[in-house]
Amino acid sequence: MVLAIPAGRLLDSRFRATLTAGGSLTAAGALLRLGGPSFGWALAGQTAVAVAQPLVLSAIGKFAAAYMPPARQPAGIAVASAAGFVGMLAALLLGPTIGGDGHVERLLVVEAILAVLAALSLGVALRRPTAREELSATIEGHVVRRLWALPAMRDMCGLVFVGFGVFVAIATWLQTLLEPAGVSEGTAGALLAGMVLTGIVGCTLLPAPIDRRHAERSFLRLAVLTSICGSAALAAIPAFGARAGVLAAMGFVLLPALPVVLTVTERLAGPVAGTAGALVWMAGNLGGLVVALIVQALVHHPSAAFLSMAAISILGLPLATRFQPAPGEPLLERQRA
Repeated sequence: MVLAIPAGRLLDSRFRATLTAGGSLTAAGALLRLGGPSFGWALAGQTAVAVAQPLVLSAIGKFAAAYMPPARQPAGIAVASAAGFVGMLAALLLGPTIGGDGHVERLLVVEAILAVLAALSLGVALRRPTAREELSATIEGHVVRRLWALPAMRDMCGLVFVGFGVFVAIATWLQTLLEPAGVSEGTAGALLAGMVLTGIVGCTLLPAPIDRRHAERSFLRLAVLTSICGSAALAAIPAFGARAGVLAAMGFVLLPALPVVLTVTERLAGPVAGTAGALVWMAGNLGGLVVALIVQALVHHPSAAFLSMAAISILGLPLATRFQPAPGEPLLERQRA
């Protein structure tokens, strides 16, 4: 969260060099964790990856705009967003399989190989010239303030705060919340994997038709209602099968909301899409931190914890109801005019 805005500004001013650095730093962090079994090596590797995260994630919208025609950009953003959830799913599967029975070193080697291959692939892709000459913008003062002055930008950050917050809270505390009902750690992990899997499917199927029909506001309202009703259902319905279905439905609707918001953000911000994307991700990470801490305080009272997520989700309803992407040219062009 601390590095989000500086990372966005770097992406806007020196896009390809900054994104290359983000990919390289991710790979370096994975390699650092191979230095030894001590906490120091683990901390060094995770710190490198944490610094790289805003450089990579904030670039999703800007990358799609740079290398894809306008009609294909929503699909590109959806694929990149889904890739993040594929990474979560891979982590859920690799941990107990490759890293099971104490074989952490083997897991770290596999992760390092994946990170290095991804960084090399990204570096090769970024050698191609971009399709848009205005990819790197000259960053003027008060860009963040000007972005925040847009009602649509504030609404999107608020929605991501709520939606990502609820998702992170579920991902963090699901096993503990379901343990009193006799759900084992492995079964809870399978439920979470199913939620992420349906989210990946949703990211594949939903963002493109939503963009074609200009149905962003309706879909975001549906996502908020799904979070409210789903969280309340998890509190009220003890049946395992019903809870599994609720989590799958929440994943299918909630996770695709991210690429929908990122697509609107890129179009709204134009040349400063890196900074705008960083604002969105900062809001999401902050929501994950705040909501997870609230749920932690209630973790020994599962019904109350799920109901707290429903109550937090209600805060997103007025944001989704009034949400309307600003018409016309991107931010800088409108304000210069």
